[in-house]
Amino acid sequence: MKKRGLFITLEGIDGTGKSTQHRLLAQYLAKCGYKVNATREPGGTRVGEKIRDILLASDTGKLAPLAELTLMYAARAQHLEEVVRPALRRGEIVLSDRFSDASMAYQGYGRKLGAATVSAIDQIICGSTKPDLTLVLDLAPRIALARARGREVRQKSRHGRFEVQGLNFHERVRRGYLAIAKQEPERVKPIDANRTVAAVREQICKQVNLFLAKPGAPLKR
Repeated sequence: MKKRGLFITLEGIDGTGKSTQHRLLAQYLAKCGYKVNATREPGGTRVGEKIRDILLASDTGKLAPLAELTLMYAARAQHLEEVVRPALRRGEIVLSDRFSDASMAYQGYGRKLGAATVSAIDQIICGSTKPDLTLVLDLAPRIALARARGREVRQKSRHGRFEVQGLNFHERVRRGYLAIAKQEPERVKPIDANRTVAAVREQICKQVNLFLAKPGAPLKR
């Protein structure tokens, strides 16, 4: 039988440099000889990208927290069906910029829907499919938000819906991520994101290498 692939996710509040590290890690794993399927949430599929536009657009207006959560999981259901599960069956490394931990942190903690609500929907949509390794880029929200706003100025883009939520919201989201890491220390590894891009990359590669050295890791192509 073909060996199942590996599911790695990167998480963190906006402004931690997550998308940059996602790209760098995909390059590193490919250079090491692995078949990598780099993807993101919300998104990763045609349907998912349309839902992403709704969720992240600053002019969407005030979505009810449950509407936001169920839209996230609609995109995730499509992502699992089209991308994640087929790639894992092919023995690839799926590297996703966010997955279900983001819903627990953002909607469960940030929107105060609670862990039970998010977990119930997650069980229906994701079932037993969950990341093998999750790297949470951790950074104080005031620093992360300043970075995010600086990025928007450089790119001449508008604030997204989540970036305008304010410091208290992002403090709750960060507490959510840290709570998940405390509950699942074998799977979830916090990464100090208050460092240079190169230093953060080094921390991430170290954690990934330790995981790949374990028995049962996917074979190189």
